[in-house]
Amino acid sequence: MAIEITVPRLGWSMDEGTFTQWLKQEGEWVRKGDMLFVLEGDKAAQEIESFDEGTLYCVPNGPKPGEVVQVGQLLGYLLAKGEQPPSASGSTTAGPATAGTTAPGTTAPGTTAPGTTATGATAGAATTTGTSVTAAASETSDRVVSPISSPRARRRAMELGVDWQAIQGTGRNGRVRERDVLAAASDGWGGQVRSGNLPVASGGLSATRRTIAQRMVASHQQTAPVTLVTTVDATQLVTVRSFLKSMLSDNVPSYGDIILKACAVALRKHPRMNARWESENLLEQSDIHIGVAVDTEDGLLAPVLQHADRLTLNEIAKRSKELVEKARGRRLSADELRGGTFTITNLGAMGIDAFTPVINLPQCAILGIGRIARVPVVRNDQVVPGDQLTLSLTFDHRIVDGAPAARFLQEIARLLENPKELS
Repeated sequence: MAIEITVPRLGWSMDEGTFTQWLKQEGEWVRKGDMLFVLEGDKAAQEIESFDEGTLYCVPNGPKPGEVVQVGQLLGYLLAKGEQPPSASGSTTAGPATAGTTAPGTTAPGTTAPGTTATGATAGAATTTGTSVTAAASETSDRVVSPISSPRARRRAMELGVDWQAIQGTGRNGRVRERDVLAAASDGWGGQVRSGNLPVASGGLSATRRTIAQRMVASHQQTAPVTLVTTVDATQLVTVRSFLKSMLSDNVPSYGDIILKACAVALRKHPRMNARWESENLLEQSDIHIGVAVDTEDGLLAPVLQHADRLTLNEIAKRSKELVEKARGRRLSADELRGGTFTITNLGAMGIDAFTPVINLPQCAILGIGRIARVPVVRNDQVVPGDQLTLSLTFDHRIVDGAPAARFLQEIARLLENPKELS
């Protein structure tokens, strides 16, 4: 019996994702445990593992690399030897998969999609399994979507940056056709221009951009944010960094690495800053996992350095470099994006002194790093050149009050003014 390959749900809020590529050729034999295709969810691209075996058959008019797919959408089948594909295999309509079992909090190195044993998993998310696909796209509570569209219309919508779900179709039963997409594009109301070659999701946005937007709004709605700003005498910090550059041929810690180390030490002394608000309660976390905001072509990502307080400065430099490279190469795994208890974001390289970082829910706080500026400073009643760094700490006032947050920021400043204590 043919086993369906469908798009898994990679998170509770996921309605659609971006199909990246098949990892097997059509007609190739797939074994249990083989990686079958790559699917981009909210922020990370994941390889989807097969829990079944058979010959891969891709449905006609299936998604091309970069196209948006709906959760539960039929992608193909795994066929037994000599088995013919089902006659309905040409269908590419999408809808939510019919739930079989749900296992909260499951994780796996590769998320799995095909057939009755197909699963999809991310951090803190449920795994959904199922065998059937509805014939019409789902209607979410916050938007009205067109019931159906032709594959050609969806491809043309992606090319033109048009949201086909917002178009009134002229086909049978309101089906959106290619001519409807072209008309919407020419009228200028049906879509948005996209930058570069980013795949278009609902509203002309990439899945990553939509997730960033949702989380930023949620942060402002669900926290009581307050930002504290302080300046740090960075003279010794610059001296130590220059010394490290002269001594090391590679893996030289950046200023950001040194500041991350200082944050890890300070969080150990101020555990309330490492807490989170959960179900109207405070939960102090014993592990210190620090996320580092990374600017990528797809949007802002925050890969996490696990147990940052246990790492040496050299280990932090090596690990942070690896995570940044993977983030910009779209190679981060779900595990590398989850579990953060504190976040650091750095705009100093862009000439920014101070700013208001947005808290990364459900964390308590986020530290913004400004530029290191050469400025006149007063030492021993003399005006001399000096180096100055600006730090901006945004914290959730529900979790911690202003004075404890200020003491935490003072501790970071003290460590940076005496960086030899971090070795």
